[in-house]
This record gives sequence, structure tokens and C-alpha cells, in this order.
Amino acid sequence: MNPLHTLATANWPPGKPPPPLPGFSASDFNPLVAAVADLCLAEHFGEPRPDGPGAPRRTALLLASAGGDRATALAIDTGATRHRMPPLLFFQSNPNAVLGHIAARWGLTGPVVAISPADAAAPGEVPPDALELAALLLADGDADQVLVISAEQPEQAEQPDRPDRPAEQSAGTGTGTGHATAVLVSV
Repeated sequence: MNPLHTLATANWPPGKPPPPLPGFSASDFNPLVAAVADLCLAEHFGEPRPDGPGAPRRTALLLASAGGDRATALAIDTGATRHRMPPLLFFQSNPNAVLGHIAARWGLTGPVVAISPADAAAPGEVPPDALELAALLLADGDADQVLVISAEQPEQAEQPDRPDRPAEQSAGTGTGTGHATAVLVSV
């Protein structure tokens, strides 16, 4: 198989909260994924122009997260025990929801894939499983490039700092933010 060529990389550092993402609440996971994707795509393509010349059409999106969106899972559990489920939580519990947001913003038409590797990637890295899958997507001709995103929330996102506060206020906020890395690759 051909080795991958790195076109751009971006990192979102641990401890720095990402900017809010409209339509997503209770967790910084999806904003984290979107922020690092925007940084990486902007490094290679400039500003998003979904319909303009030079738009990154056949770019696949691949999200790898061993832990997933822990804060949203906790918010759903909390909402279920209170018999009130915020409707946005169902939407954002699907990891492809944020990938769809990124694809629409940038005009991407490649495949959208989310995986859960056995081990979490360290800050600044992407799991080898994700790079292997990216190489397969490229070898199959499904895309011209693949944006591989690795995102992890800290373990404490599973446990709110104060049980008397709603999950929307306690999980995934403040200094407990995670880390994310994005790598745009081609062959």
C-alpha cells in the first residue's frame, strides 16, 4: 500500500476550551472536533468555500476516539433519570453529527466514518488504526484526501464535579477539556 502524504496538521491543546458550536450542548467534544478540523482544513485550503473553486470536494472525514463523547453520554443518563431529555442530546450522541456539520461547512463529499480504537491517542497523535483506515479509503478511490481527527475527553468528564448541577453545566466544561489532533492525508 502507498505511504500516506501529510498535507496539513492541527492540534487543539488540552485545557483550552474550544469555541461554542451552534446546535451542540452539554459537552465540548463536538466543538473540539469541529475546531481542530477547521484549523487543519484552513491550513491547507484557506477559508471554507463549499461552493467555490478549490473547495475540498472528495475529502473523507474519519473520527477516531477511544472514549467518545463522555459528557454527552452523562448528560443523556442524567436527563433520563430526570425524565426530561433535551432533544439536541439525541442528535449529538451520534458521532457522525459533528462530521456532517464539518462536511456541510466545507463542502466535503467523501465518506464519513467514526471508529473507536482500543487505545486513546496521546495529544498530538492519531491512532495507527485510523491511519490504516484512511489509507484504505484512499486506495479504494473513495476520496482524494482524508481528514483524520483524533479527539479525547478526560476521564473526569464522566463524573460531574457537583452532583446537584445539571450535566449541561458540569460535564465537559472548564479545565477538564480534552485534546484533539487532525491530519489531512493523501497518497
